[in-house]
Amino acid sequence: MFLEISPSLYIFDSPGKGRGVFTRDELHPMQTIETSSVLVMNAEARKLLDQTALHDYIFEWGADSSECCVAWGYISMYNHSYEANCEYFMDFENKMVSIITVRKVFPGEELTINYNGDWNDPKPIWFDVV
Repeated sequence: MFLEISPSLYIFDSPGKGRGVFTRDELHPMQTIETSSVLVMNAEARKLLDQTALHDYIFEWGADSSECCVAWGYISMYNHSYEANCEYFMDFENKMVSIITVRKVFPGEELTINYNGDWNDPKPIWFDVV
């Protein structure tokens, strides 16, 4: 298993969102702040996981998104934002996920990703669809 987490990151309460990932230090744009291996599960397992509370902590996986994965470290704890300050990148071949900042992030600021995959994708996600 491979796991690398910036020492400035920590988990803390996020108003209205439960817990989230925050930084103690200023982070620069395009800075890799976390990289982790993942556990990949097939489409059948994904259907079962989608019926549990783990649904909110897994990522779609694979070229056709039929599989899913759980990432180690803090990766499953990043909250969603349509104007995220980070983006996640999936390396299917090596079974890795990385989190990279897309702008300057200030001490005490929550680190967020856009669950749509692109850091600024405005398409409503599952918990915002009415």
